[in-house]
Amino acid sequence: MKHLSILAISLFVALGVPVPVVADSHMQARERVYGSEIMTQQERTEYRDRMRALKTEQEREAFRQEHHQKMQERAKAQGKRLPDMPPAGRGPGMGPGGGKGMGPGGRGGYGY
Repeated sequence: MKHLSILAISLFVALGVPVPVVADSHMQARERVYGSEIMTQQERTEYRDRMRALKTEQEREAFRQEHHQKMQERAKAQGKRLPDMPPAGRGPGMGPGGGKGMGPGGRGGYGY
């Protein structure tokens, strides 16, 4: 898989096709946390750890809603505005099934 990515990037560069810059996986994971821009690194880590520890989709959804409300209140107190709803498509591993069943060739919704 890694070799295929290097080959693809090399091909794009050789053909003069712009290659999207991909942030490291830590950055990508951080971007998927609603309100991450007003959270500390420790809060983002704790959020992800708690999401991983929850056993059912219902528990995760309840936690997401609680977190969403908390971030809305924090943003308002700071005079900032967050989107009313978290972005659709929570990213790989965060929906029902935890990303199971994505075999080789799956792009995880990023389109690279």
